[in-house]
Amino acid sequence: MAQSADTAAEHQRILREVESTDTNCLGPTLRSVYDGQEHGLFMEKLEGRIRNHDREIEKMCNHHFQGFVDSITELLKVRGEAQKLKGQVIETNRKLRNDGKELLATMDELTQCRLQQRNIATTIDKLTHCLPVLEMYSRLQEQMRAKRYYPALCTLEQLEQSCLPRAGEYRFCAIMAENIPVLRAHIRDVSMSDLKDFLESIRKHSDKIGETAIKQAQVQSSRDNAITHQQRAGSGRRLRKEAGSGTEVDQSGGSPLSEQDSGILDVEDEEDDVPGAQDLVDFSPVYRCLHIYTVLGSRDTFENYYRKQRRKQARLVLQPNSNMHETLEGYRRYFNQIVGFFVVEDHVLHTTRGLVNRAYVEELWELALSKTIAALRTHSSYCTDPDLILDLKNLIVLFADTLQGYGFPTSQLFDMLLELRDQYGEVLLKKWNRFFRQILDQDNYSPIPVATQEEYRRIAGQFPFQDPELEKMSFPKKFPFSEFVPKVYSQLKEFIYACLKYSEDLHLSSTEIDDMIRKSTNLLLTRTLSNCLQYAIKKKNVGLAELVQIIVNTTHLEMSCHYLEEFISNITNVPPHMVNATKLYGTSTFKDARHAAEEEIYTNLNLKIDQFLQLADYDWMAAQGGGQASDYLSDLIAFLCSTFSVFTHLPGKVAQTACMSACKHLSTSLLQLLLEADVRQVSMGALQQFNVDVKECESEYSLTLGLLLDLFIQWDWSTYLADYGRPSCKYLRVNPHTALALLEKMKDTSRKNSVFSQFRKNERDKQKLIDTVVRQLRNLIAAHQS
Repeated sequence: MAQSADTAAEHQRILREVESTDTNCLGPTLRSVYDGQEHGLFMEKLEGRIRNHDREIEKMCNHHFQGFVDSITELLKVRGEAQKLKGQVIETNRKLRNDGKELLATMDELTQCRLQQRNIATTIDKLTHCLPVLEMYSRLQEQMRAKRYYPALCTLEQLEQSCLPRAGEYRFCAIMAENIPVLRAHIRDVSMSDLKDFLESIRKHSDKIGETAIKQAQVQSSRDNAITHQQRAGSGRRLRKEAGSGTEVDQSGGSPLSEQDSGILDVEDEEDDVPGAQDLVDFSPVYRCLHIYTVLGSRDTFENYYRKQRRKQARLVLQPNSNMHETLEGYRRYFNQIVGFFVVEDHVLHTTRGLVNRAYVEELWELALSKTIAALRTHSSYCTDPDLILDLKNLIVLFADTLQGYGFPTSQLFDMLLELRDQYGEVLLKKWNRFFRQILDQDNYSPIPVATQEEYRRIAGQFPFQDPELEKMSFPKKFPFSEFVPKVYSQLKEFIYACLKYSEDLHLSSTEIDDMIRKSTNLLLTRTLSNCLQYAIKKKNVGLAELVQIIVNTTHLEMSCHYLEEFISNITNVPPHMVNATKLYGTSTFKDARHAAEEEIYTNLNLKIDQFLQLADYDWMAAQGGGQASDYLSDLIAFLCSTFSVFTHLPGKVAQTACMSACKHLSTSLLQLLLEADVRQVSMGALQQFNVDVKECESEYSLTLGLLLDLFIQWDWSTYLADYGRPSCKYLRVNPHTALALLEKMKDTSRKNSVFSQFRKNERDKQKLIDTVVRQLRNLIAAHQS
């Protein structure tokens, strides 16, 4: 029962689904019926349901039949009207269709236009994205043709990153994308080639760049000096002008530039408007290459390459030519190249961000400074021309000032210039040694005659000489000194000028300049001039008159030393009474020369006396002396009188010393002549003749020898022995050794040829007396020696 109830409920559900479900979905429902075992029962229920529905339909139709009949009647009434309406509709439709043909054609045209419009819009949209690509690529090609590589690289970057992605996938875009790496590589290679051309060009033209920079610094220095000179006192202006006359550096050298040289602009030289060194150089290849490599991400590679190449160029620039020392132009070219190199590096340092840094430039400058100083020391050591050294010094100062203006430290260069100053001083001394030798060799060693007031003023203007008595004398008259005095004094001043020229622009104080000039002048006086004077005094064939004139000349030069002191103080503006001021040694130099000349006079006089004495021919065994002086002695006295007359120009002490020296030498020589070992015996007659000769010149010089002869001739030994050693002794000048030697010559052991042989009766007594005197003299000598 329960199963039949379930089956009945299921059949009711299926029937509801059949009634309410779309016929397209009845398949699953009916399948469930046939899948079961009670489909017959279901069919019965289905037919029962159908019958129920038929009955309901029949009831409904019966209920609405009259209304249906009425409706059919009404439809039949309106059939005629419907036919009319149909005809009207057909006619209207025909007319409408006829009228719609134009509209359809217009609509077709409109549709076609809309399609074309849509296509045009699409095309415009695509072109909007493609045209910038094409325009940019065209601009890229123009930039490449114009060699504007950095803008081209920027265009390429924008094309790749912005335009091509928006343009879409077109074949031309793919071709462009494939060509972009090739173009980048081409730009990199071309920019590097331009950089290499630039580096080669500035290497070739660094001389011109440096020349322009130095010329610009020189113009600025000249303006500064002009302002400084206008503010200075007029006394130093003339000296500075003269000292600076040789400092002008010839800037006309240097090779002309080609307009086609990469990186170098053609700028005409104008004295009034000197262009800056940077104006000569086109740095765009460097900037362009730097920007290009920065954009390409290879900045480090570019920086390393640039620095490496510039280091190589620095080594080439710093290597001087082997013959650089021969001419100033060689030094100038060397300095120009170095200045040109560092002007370029300084400009690159200040106009690029990190291509070169301060440490790199300072490293290069330290290298350049050490190599430059070493080269200058080596090459300047070969120089023997002071003018070339002075020009080199001025060139080094310009070189240092130029680079100092660009911020490079140059103190070591000025230290090197102080070293070069010593060499300059040595070369100057050698040059002035030739000047002094030439002056001394060409001098006539005679007082300078002047016939007119103009000649007198000319000499007085060359040498500070003041003599009121000489000024009062009428013309013609003579200066006491010879030509070499004003010439030597003028050369001393020229030497001081030469030292001053070197000291200029070395950034030294006035005290340092004054000290340098005084030390150099002292070397000139004590070494060079002193040696030259000694050479003039000691050379062969120099006469007594020349020696006398040298003494007069050195006396006047000695008196002029304080004028030299004032002259140096005036040109250096340093008061001479400064505590640390170096004093000139001119006084001692001229005193030494004068003393040497005096000694030479004494020596020459003695030689002349010896020459006359060689003519002496005494008969030492003469029985009796003559009544007049020997001929040689008369000639000697005449010579001495004429010579002493020349000494009137000498100071009294010098003349007196010369006379005393000559007399002393003559006395000593005569005594030696008497005491010679060859003279074994002397007769009284020989002593008497010798005494006559001594008396001839006794008033002049031979007091000691005369006393000796008086002692023997008068045989006054008792007085000699009794008063010896007392200030009042008559024979104070007679040396007991000399008297003993002469007594020994008067003894004769054979007693046959003695001078007392005529007194034979008293011979024994006389010999005993001589022996007694000899013994007493020996005791006297022994007593004074103990």
